[in-house]
This record gives sequence, C-alpha cells and structure tokens, in this order.
Amino acid sequence: MQQNFSKSFSLLAAAICGLLCISFVPPSKIKPRPGQQAAPAPIKLPQGFTAHTILDSSAKARDIVVTPQGIIYVKLSRPKNGKAILVLKERADGKATVTGGFGNYSGTGLYLKNGYLFASSNEAVFRYQLNDKNEVINPEQPETVISGLKMGRQHETKSIVLDNDGNIYVNIGFPLNSCQEKDRQPGSLGIPGCPLLDSAGGIWQFSASKLNQSYPEGTRYATGLRNVVGMDWNQQNNTLFVMQHGRDQLHDLFPDLYTQKQSAELPAECMYRIKKGDNAGFPFIYYDPFQKKKIQAPEYGGDGKKEGSAEYIDPVVAFPAHLAPNGLLFYTGNQFPEKYRNGAFVAFHGSWNRTPEKQEGFMVAFVPFRDGKPSGEWEVFADGFAGVPEVLSPRQAQHRPCGLAQGSDGSLYVTDDVKGTIYKIEYKQ
Repeated sequence: MQQNFSKSFSLLAAAICGLLCISFVPPSKIKPRPGQQAAPAPIKLPQGFTAHTILDSSAKARDIVVTPQGIIYVKLSRPKNGKAILVLKERADGKATVTGGFGNYSGTGLYLKNGYLFASSNEAVFRYQLNDKNEVINPEQPETVISGLKMGRQHETKSIVLDNDGNIYVNIGFPLNSCQEKDRQPGSLGIPGCPLLDSAGGIWQFSASKLNQSYPEGTRYATGLRNVVGMDWNQQNNTLFVMQHGRDQLHDLFPDLYTQKQSAELPAECMYRIKKGDNAGFPFIYYDPFQKKKIQAPEYGGDGKKEGSAEYIDPVVAFPAHLAPNGLLFYTGNQFPEKYRNGAFVAFHGSWNRTPEKQEGFMVAFVPFRDGKPSGEWEVFADGFAGVPEVLSPRQAQHRPCGLAQGSDGSLYVTDDVKGTIYKIEYKQ
C-alpha cells in the first residue's frame, strides 16, 4: 500500500523522478537504431529505457492491442472518417502506417483472445474473427456478443477483459457521481440503497463464446465500483484486477465537512483484486489514503471520520486522488529488467478536479508484483506526457496516457487520447 501520503504528490513525483530518471537523454542526443529515423519522444524514463512516437493520428486513441505478427489495433473513442478501430503496421524506420480501419461506433474496449478481436461500444460488445495471421476476416460484419448495457452521460465506456476459462468481463460504469438524489447538487443525500447498482457500478461476467447476450445471461461478478477503465487479468494467480475512478467534489457538495484541499486529495484512486461476489463499497464508502481506512460517504451519513462497513473489500494499492487510471497491464515480457516481470503498469489520464492544488497525473506508473500480489511501493515509470511543467487547467495537458499494450518483443505501447499519439517504450542495456 502506498505510504507517505502526507507528502504532496508533486514532491513525491519529483523525488522518484530524481532517482529513476537520471539517465534521461534529451531527444537531440538519442541515436536511432540502424534503419530507424523515428524521433524519440520527450518522455522521462528510468535508466536504459527509450521512447519514440510511432504515430500521430489526431484521433482519440484509447485501448490498443498488438498481435504476435506485429499488427496493431487501436480503438478510437469516436470514429474518424467512419472508422473506430485503426489497423497499423510498423515500418523499418520505427513509424507506423495506418493500413486500414473498421467499425463505426464510439467506445474504449479492445481485447485479443482465442482467435477473436473483441471490441466494445458504449452499450455493447462485439467480436471479429481472425485468421491465422491475426487479421480480421469480417471487418464489416462483427458478431454481437453483448448488447443493451446501461449507458449514462457519465462513465459510459465499457472496458473489457477475458480470462482463461472462456469468460468475458465488462465494466458498467455508474451514471452518477455518488448516487445522490440530485446528482452533483450541494447537500443532496444518497438514494436509499442505491438501486442503480442492479445494472451499473460493477463488473459483469458473460460467456465469450455465446452471442446476443444481455443482463439476463450475465452475472454481476462484483459491485460497488464507481467506474473502471483499466482492468487486466493476472496470469500468476488467475484473478481479475481493476482500477477504479474515485468520486468527485467532496468540498463542493459538503463544504461543512471537507476543505478544498481535502477534496483535492480524497479519495484515493484504488487498485482492487476482484473475486466473484466482491463489493468495493461505492457509493456508501470511499478509501482515505491518509487515514488508511474505508470512510463512510457523506451522502450516507458520513462526516469524513466515520468508518465504513468492514464488509467492503480493501484496495491492494491506493494512488493519489483524481488521477484517472485509464489503463492497466500486467507485464509478462522478457525485454524489461527482472523487476518489471509480472508487475503492473498503470496509465493515468490525469486530473481535472484537484483545485486549488495543481492538476496531476499524465503519467504511467509501475507497481511491482510477486506471486500475484503487490510486493513494493508504486513508482512513476514514464512521465512528461503533459508537455508543460505545471498543469493548472486540464486543457493545458498536451497528451494524456490512456491504453497500454505489450508487443511480442516485450516493448510497451502507450496511447494518448488528446492528439492520438502512440508511443513505444523499449529497454536496451
């Protein structure tokens, strides 16, 4: 569990970067490999790592997958030129070429498994059959796996992941901030029992091989999760892990109970290990990283100190507030040093609501794991995506990390959904 929450996030990031980023070389000094001409990206990385931009697409790139053959599929949050999934191929010069595209729906989710490419809209999940080269056979005729999923004006994207037993897991985000009678209205209390949890605010499990499913065919695998964008399956312990986006506006909604500073620093962005039947407690509690406790939400009688029920699960890692974790990837490659094997990379999209503090995030973090459990402190792995020294307004951030993928050679790919930039991070001794 992250310690030292009493220190500001800025000081923590600076200290970590001072230790880890000492080998960062300015882009003008980095030489490309023979046959490459791609300019390195100005990303701060630990010693031995380099990053370069393989694509600037001007489209909002979200999830990404890379096949063993090197085909790159990228899900766009909204279609560009009528295409929501781009097909890329890397060239010898280190850049990537868009070789095709398909799908005409908004959304985030993308996953490759068992001869199919699975993709999600904001209300449904589709699959595309692949040939033996992992090329999509039926780009204009996807099969509908799941449809009719709840979609609100907030937290509408549907992240997806598959296990090793033929199941697909879908996040169904909660359509409100905190289940108030009047959403985001000062002093409005919570809806008793929060009945909206019957179809949102959790993870649903479906069969990956059955078509035309909806809620009746699925199982509410876990509940009490406000919104999950980053999720991945841990192969070491055969378990689902998710990253939750924590609730907003504690001071704005309950100024008598929370200061602006507390609102900027609460609640933690949490990583959870999820088992069937788990309840993470939203909207009834939130996790306070300073008290290291589950605290009862003010909408449901909390005062910032009253502890929440012990029935709700604890996070396995707690990150600073409002950083918006949008990508989660367990690294199983061999290119990176041993410390990264089976550990978790988390792509943070960056905050909009840490005022009066600076906006933070816009980075990729790393959590070491051993035997399927966190084994040490989290750290900043890749930073500098924002492109400016300080972000006081969210619009100042030039890039926001979103999706993560591992290449067949062990490289790490990172998407950006502001300018559609795709980065490739490599390690060379």
